Amino acid sequence: MTLEGYPRDLTLKDGTTLGVRPVEADDKDALLAFYRSLPEEDRLFLRDDVTSQLWADRFMASIDYQTVIPLVAVTADRKIVANGTLYRTLHGWTRHVAEVRLAVAREYQRRGLGTAVLRELVRLATSCGVEKIVASVVDNQVGAIRAFEKRGFHREAVLKGHVKDIRGLKRDLVIMSNDVSHIWEAMAAMVADYSPTLGG
Repeated sequence: MTLEGYPRDLTLKDGTTLGVRPVEADDKDALLAFYRSLPEEDRLFLRDDVTSQLWADRFMASIDYQTVIPLVAVTADRKIVANGTLYRTLHGWTRHVAEVRLAVAREYQRRGLGTAVLRELVRLATSCGVEKIVASVVDNQVGAIRAFEKRGFHREAVLKGHVKDIRGLKRDLVIMSNDVSHIWEAMAAMVADYSPTLGG
């Protein structure tokens, strides 16, 4: 996995400029503060207790930039306002598939930040040969579903009553996917067709 070109700027729909870059070793406290700042309703269906120090320690230890590739969007004063992570395997029957997870601060939702970070994750996924990207979204997360749809994701399956929030309420889980194999195949064809002129 190559992470060249970071950090880079993201410009939101309202003209606001933020930075986007891979998570760094000293981001643990800022990342934990970001998740703790999310309203409870934004954390209801997350897979982990992202407000705990144990989670932060475990997450930071899992980052290898090969199978776990996290990006953060940051303000000028280094405040994290979004976290998107790409998860993939290097072996086995799903090595061509990656999963994305995304969280955006409430004050930056509906401003195009989620779509922008997702675009970066799709670009990273295709650059390392991923052919299909999947995301799991709870049925009432309308904003997240729209952000994924804007990046070419479609609803592939709905698992009824599959998730239960921290209050015990069951909801449907929407599995969304984006077949990016055509992008990877085009990139591979460009490399195969490239034959530089000797002595050029």
